[in-house]
Amino acid sequence: MKNTLSRSSSLVCVLTLSGLFSVSAVQAQTQPARLPHIGDGNSMSVPQERKLGEAIMRQIMPDPDYLDDPVLVDYLQDIWQPLKESARQLGNLTPELDESFSWNLFLVRDRSVNAFALPGGFMGVHLGLIAVVTSRDELAAVMGHELSHVTQRHIARMQDSQGRQTPWMIASIMLGVLAASKSPDAANAMIMGGTATVAQTQLNFSRDMEREADRLGYAVMTNAGFEPQGVVGMFQKLAMASRLNDSGGYPYLRTHPLTTERIGDMQARMGTQVTEAKALPLTMVHALMQARARALMSKRAEEIQDLVLAYEKETNTDNSPTQQAGLLYAAVMAYTEQRQADKAVLAMNRLLTLSANDPQGFRAARWLAADTQRRLGRHAECLKLLDGMPASRARLLLQVQCRIASKKADGIEQAGDQLQLWLADHPRDALAWDAMAYAYAQSGQALRALRAEAEAKAVRWDEVAAIDRLRAAQSLARELTQQGKLDLGGQQEASIIDARIRALEAKRRELLQPNK
Repeated sequence: MKNTLSRSSSLVCVLTLSGLFSVSAVQAQTQPARLPHIGDGNSMSVPQERKLGEAIMRQIMPDPDYLDDPVLVDYLQDIWQPLKESARQLGNLTPELDESFSWNLFLVRDRSVNAFALPGGFMGVHLGLIAVVTSRDELAAVMGHELSHVTQRHIARMQDSQGRQTPWMIASIMLGVLAASKSPDAANAMIMGGTATVAQTQLNFSRDMEREADRLGYAVMTNAGFEPQGVVGMFQKLAMASRLNDSGGYPYLRTHPLTTERIGDMQARMGTQVTEAKALPLTMVHALMQARARALMSKRAEEIQDLVLAYEKETNTDNSPTQQAGLLYAAVMAYTEQRQADKAVLAMNRLLTLSANDPQGFRAARWLAADTQRRLGRHAECLKLLDGMPASRARLLLQVQCRIASKKADGIEQAGDQLQLWLADHPRDALAWDAMAYAYAQSGQALRALRAEAEAKAVRWDEVAAIDRLRAAQSLARELTQQGKLDLGGQQEASIIDARIRALEAKRRELLQPNK
């Protein structure tokens, strides 16, 4: 049975870019949706668009296939941030959108080749896309296109094109996600409820948006320094899949149809034939990120074993060192998952040797080596491998994990200090809050641990669970007060907890009464 997130994300994409719902289909829903109030006017405000994206994310984040892998997210951020800066330079990304939208990047554990942009600057990337593209420039082509959908506010423009009817259609995005997460048949019935007139009008507008996203996305990615061949490589893959009638592995084709007109327009812009352009070489670091994506997609025992066999049976001397490194990286992850420590370490050492002359590849290999040592319980070796590596979110989170897991008081204290500094600048980092809760628990600071647990829930938009943790913290604070064990620091923490409960309860009331 398909996972719920892949169904939901594909449906969100279809609805966002095609608008297949009618008013009657939405009104037929009996359960109230916790949707932002869009209003009766013909223009959706920037804050309303952000709230709409958050409403969709509330349904996506709890799904087990929602993924925040620090290594792959850092890799994508190295592409995403230059694209955003390029959009600023070109005037596509206005200061208002830059400040107001979330610009949250996340992964979906799905083998299909897909990426999707949601209202408010949220962007999802399927692991299957990372595993298929052969360069970061191809990823930049897709992400630049999706970024342009966001900066041009295509959702808001869809509302403007349909007047009063479109707010219902936009609200149905959320209803569609809810239906898909519970019953694919219900979601299909909702889609079939759309009238032909609404569908055709929105489809035509969607094609206009696709042409605009192609044009602006190309300008954004090339201005950011990415190679135009990245567009070529992506179009080649999509064209091949289109000729094969898309077997289902390319949902991106269904939400972004590859028309002859779009291909011709891109060829004219590049001054070359898509089918004749030379492909970019596979870099060491991208080969390793491809391998990581494949390994993270492989959860069943037989899939993990396939990664091992691909490495152990590798006898093709034509494989480049880069290709061999990719096989090794996946094998290290697979051996570690299988608890074959000796084989994992041997493959890991070979990977370090093979990637030694490629700085970016070697850095990625060292991180994997450190994480492997952590998973094998060798925390000192983990920290030694991380020492001297450039600062990154992935390095920080792994470093604090190793320090906390070592159960050494000074290491736990140091990890807590690192996390406090990080969270001061990145207060919505759920994984950092998870680590902070663990650090506090290990150091015996139960009150602070409970609040950190609550914050981890809150940034995942689970206010109910967050309030539950905070109420547990309130009970603990009262108990400590009665025992005369609540010191000044604890009293300050208790005050913060009381304030956070009030804020989250106010947020819950707002969600339950969206039109007020």
